[in-house]
Amino acid sequence: MPKLSMLLVLALCATPVERARAQDAYTMREEMIPMRDGVKLYTRIFTPANQSGNLPLMFIRTPYGIGGSSSRQVEAGMGFLARDGYIFVYQDARGKFTSEGEFVMLRQPRANKADPKAIDEATDAYDSIDWLVKNVPRNNGRAGMTGVSYPGWLTAVAMMDPHPALKAVSPQASPSDMWLGDDFHHNGAFRLAYGFEYAVMMESGRETQRFAFDNYDIYDWFLKLGTLANVNKNHLKGKIPTWNDFSQRPDYDAFWQGQGMAPLLKKPVTVPNLNVAGWWDQEDFYGPITIYRELEKHDAGNNKNWLIVGPWFHGGWMRGEGKSLGPIQFEEATGPFFRDSVMAPFFAHYLHDKPAPRLAEAIVFEAGSNKWRRYDAWPPKAGSSPRNFYFAANHGLSTEPPKGNTPQFDSYVSDPNKPVPYRQTPIPATFSQGSTWSTWLTDDQRFAASRPDVAVWQTPSLTEDLTIAGDISVTLHAAISGSDADWVVKLIDVYPDTGMTEPRMNGYQFMVSNEVFRGRYRKSNSKPEAIVPGKVTDYTIDLHTQAYTFKKGHRVMVHVQSSWFPLIDRNPQKYVPNIFEAKDSDFMVSTQRVYRSAAYPSRIVLPVVSRVAQ
Repeated sequence: MPKLSMLLVLALCATPVERARAQDAYTMREEMIPMRDGVKLYTRIFTPANQSGNLPLMFIRTPYGIGGSSSRQVEAGMGFLARDGYIFVYQDARGKFTSEGEFVMLRQPRANKADPKAIDEATDAYDSIDWLVKNVPRNNGRAGMTGVSYPGWLTAVAMMDPHPALKAVSPQASPSDMWLGDDFHHNGAFRLAYGFEYAVMMESGRETQRFAFDNYDIYDWFLKLGTLANVNKNHLKGKIPTWNDFSQRPDYDAFWQGQGMAPLLKKPVTVPNLNVAGWWDQEDFYGPITIYRELEKHDAGNNKNWLIVGPWFHGGWMRGEGKSLGPIQFEEATGPFFRDSVMAPFFAHYLHDKPAPRLAEAIVFEAGSNKWRRYDAWPPKAGSSPRNFYFAANHGLSTEPPKGNTPQFDSYVSDPNKPVPYRQTPIPATFSQGSTWSTWLTDDQRFAASRPDVAVWQTPSLTEDLTIAGDISVTLHAAISGSDADWVVKLIDVYPDTGMTEPRMNGYQFMVSNEVFRGRYRKSNSKPEAIVPGKVTDYTIDLHTQAYTFKKGHRVMVHVQSSWFPLIDRNPQKYVPNIFEAKDSDFMVSTQRVYRSAAYPSRIVLPVVSRVAQ
């Protein structure tokens, strides 16, 4: 979720000439728009000063504050849309900054839709659009909505209970389920540093406030913190509602299920919807992919649900060139392609009656080959097939299944008091000045591969390109000496040891896909169970989806480890009902065995492309 007003962030890419031109481009109007329960939401309306005729409304709702918005920033951030002519409307979400009411993190849908005073984020959007079309001069009676992350979620919620004037939406990097795979948890494993910092920032007051760490290295800070019970005891004192939800609701209970979007996605798509995701989104990749897939089940023949995925970090498609991410080069300006060739014509068609854009069902950027691909479905229905890559002896990764009846395994010792860092230390706070959080997924993984508590398997150098397009999964057969375990799996592209143009890229280990799975939830997300020590247990881990080419001369590598700190909280490795209430004495060293025998063939399954999609 972006932590600043999208307007403020996007304005950074404007040139001095653009800023000067934009100074008098809009007239600004401020309103407190009344909702059905009497609460008023602070709204700024920017009407083009030099464009005649009636124009559609482009509506963005955010909890991150619109107070700094100006004509210059509208033009800088939305200039690629402004060329077609829009009245831009920005609104502080309920309970944030200048808007009245109470802020509730990812407010659940209203229980009683028959109650005329019942509210949720969908009704706030509905009531706002209703007021806008009736009270803003020169609007043409049509509205679009967009936004990245939390504003994307607000867009998605509005789409599922839309005002009749809402004619097109683009929810971008919207979370879908905060327990299964977005900001706060992945498969029940708690996203510690982010969850802590974000909850404090959003719920310490009406305006955002960063937590003041007294140590630059948050790996060290969270390790010294000790058990999670010390967060409320020593710092938050029970004053942050979302942290209390984390600590009191560790399992996938009715609260987390109700907060997810799944209940909203079980009906036909009525508003044309452009879903946007980034392959290396450090916060919300699961969400937009899931929203697209669930809506697609109800869009047969309707052609109102599209997906575009590019080589971007969280929100990176809305600013800059997008030619690179961290040290990874893509050779093409992917950001302008999205903004000018996809998003702008999408809204222009539905809000201005301009010609239909050339949209495929799914437009995805295939990194490695660095080409855009167009598919009639995602994942592709044809052109790729699953191929097993088995964990093998001598840390090999082979397409040949293991043979023989002798139990074979690789093992490592996992110590929760010496957890594997998710990136090289020192690690700055997620939202600190100068943080490189947005690009950490591109970090070189050699620091992890060299640790004794990370198991590694890899192919020989590829003799030809290997392209994947679709879903990736991992099957682990493993035994532990403890009674609970986390399994972190990373799919890595290993660059050649020599010959790279940039010397530091020789041997670089680039993380293509990754995920964490908390072992206690292997049977049920809502009813965790201890793992039987010493028993070989099966785990299926979803590494989501990807379009990628491993180039000739590169190697395919898999990492498996049992900690990823402080991205993920420490698993005590001794089963306790609630890890947030674990004691220091509960944390134990565990020996992890990953089996790779005929009886227990641990493997990664890649969707290998047999023909290149055009």
